[in-house]
Amino acid sequence: MSNSILYTMPGTCALAPNIAVAWLNAPVTIKTMAHGDQKKEEYLSINPKGKVPALQFDDGDVLTEAAAILAYLGAEYGKEGYARNEKLGRKEAEALSYMTSEVHATYGPHFAAQAFADSDLAQKEIKAKTYEKLATHYARMEGSLAAAGDWYLKDRSFADAYLYVLTRWIEQTPLSIDNYPNLKKHRARMEADEGVKLALQRQNMEPLSYLT
Repeated sequence: MSNSILYTMPGTCALAPNIAVAWLNAPVTIKTMAHGDQKKEEYLSINPKGKVPALQFDDGDVLTEAAAILAYLGAEYGKEGYARNEKLGRKEAEALSYMTSEVHATYGPHFAAQAFADSDLAQKEIKAKTYEKLATHYARMEGSLAAAGDWYLKDRSFADAYLYVLTRWIEQTPLSIDNYPNLKKHRARMEADEGVKLALQRQNMEPLSYLT
């Protein structure tokens, strides 16, 4: 039996593979670190990027990046409804690529404006542009969800796990989830899911249902 370890941290996108582990009942141990521990030598020896998530295998090999970890989990432990359907798998990969490489990446200046500009004024300006871009992304995801139904790809998939992360992050911005009613319903639907509840608990996080 595998004893892989998934390294997570509260509030991060590691929640998506954490949810996937719960949905698949995969033999993966969840290790949630405190903020700052990802920059300590012990973790840097596992993932020199100093970021989560990271999936460490029995043999010491390590897989990083949420989309890659989700793809591995689906291929290794997938069952009906979770990456075993070839057609869904293709669409799932596309959705995850968009959410991770475009939407998540757009959050960069929000999380660390100082990495993009030096002066306070410049940081303020770049954040304003960031929220404009995020509004476009959320409108696009709102439309996709409205067309699909309850789940982002009509059937539940790992794309829903990552979308849930993004619907949580919106609360950190000037944008309002109330402007995206389908995304708001999706967040509530996810928080009613037992696997999501377990993942939140394991990652020392609380549901946001009190905001709905």
